[in-house]
Amino acid sequence: MKMLAARLYGKRDLRTGEIEVPSINENEVLLKVKSAAVCGTDIRMYKNSYAGIDEAHPRTLCHEFSGVIEKAGNCAQGFGEGMRVSVAPNIGCGICNRCVRGDFHLCNKFTAFGINMDGAFAQYVVVPEKAVRQGNLMEMPKGVTFDDAAINEALSCAYNGFLKCDIKPGESVLVVGAGPIGIMHAKLALMAGAGKVFMNDLSSERLDACRQIDERIITYHGDSLKEFVMDNTDEGLDVCITACPSPEVQQAALGLMDYGGRINFFGGLPKNKENVSINTNIIHYKQLIVTGSTRANIAHFRQTLKFISEGILDVSDLVTAKFELKDIHIAFEMAENAVGLKNVIQM
Repeated sequence: MKMLAARLYGKRDLRTGEIEVPSINENEVLLKVKSAAVCGTDIRMYKNSYAGIDEAHPRTLCHEFSGVIEKAGNCAQGFGEGMRVSVAPNIGCGICNRCVRGDFHLCNKFTAFGINMDGAFAQYVVVPEKAVRQGNLMEMPKGVTFDDAAINEALSCAYNGFLKCDIKPGESVLVVGAGPIGIMHAKLALMAGAGKVFMNDLSSERLDACRQIDERIITYHGDSLKEFVMDNTDEGLDVCITACPSPEVQQAALGLMDYGGRINFFGGLPKNKENVSINTNIIHYKQLIVTGSTRANIAHFRQTLKFISEGILDVSDLVTAKFELKDIHIAFEMAENAVGLKNVIQM
């Protein structure tokens, strides 16, 4: 039986065509994909390719997805045909110290759907035995749509960073980067009771979208961010999250903080810009906490899925365009040019 899939063959070489539906063994699950979201990682891989991908070794992209179980192996206990499921994409080795404490996403030997194994820009995807046993596959709670479950992966990554910021009621929070991830950070800060949530971005259009999503988000678009922050806080920020790949933003963040402030470097930097000069005396004398975060573990993923299910967080307003798989190049073009927020492929 054939299925449609979008596979990357090399730099800017994404092809949509028919391939065989993959088979599964008795320990695996075959998932019929319902929603698959385009992520910044997909765009980076499309623009630059990725190790191991070439004409003879194409890869199906996408690590943000949900669907319905088409077939479950006899040993995939707890899962059956027709079950609505979501999938946390990062699979660890299962035996290292990080995996044992539940941080499969930090495993040195981790694999991930759509990155170093086939992902979900296809009508069907195989969930391997290790993912089934480690808990990556989970039944979707009531009230969660397939689109919600697909973009929950990005929300879980934001939640990982959120936990490191210890946002308290009434505090002032700045998020730099008004993309989908930045808005998720703002939503989480508001959920925690932040008194003021500021958003800064180079794009006035994206800042307009932020205000439309939640009027409580205070946006700033200009060259005097520090003056704006100081005018709108007591003595600076309690929390700053850099949700953009900018060394200049990381460098400037220290000067925006109040005493005891927390900074999360959420957005990773390109290899040619990863060395950033900062004044560590500001960290020392203001007693700042500077953290980083990457990806998310399965506990983060399940918790944010619960937030959505219980109506604590609404992510449906982040999906601004939906496409069929045959039109994936349009979705990639929009994502690459920062048009809209989340682009979702619906099967």
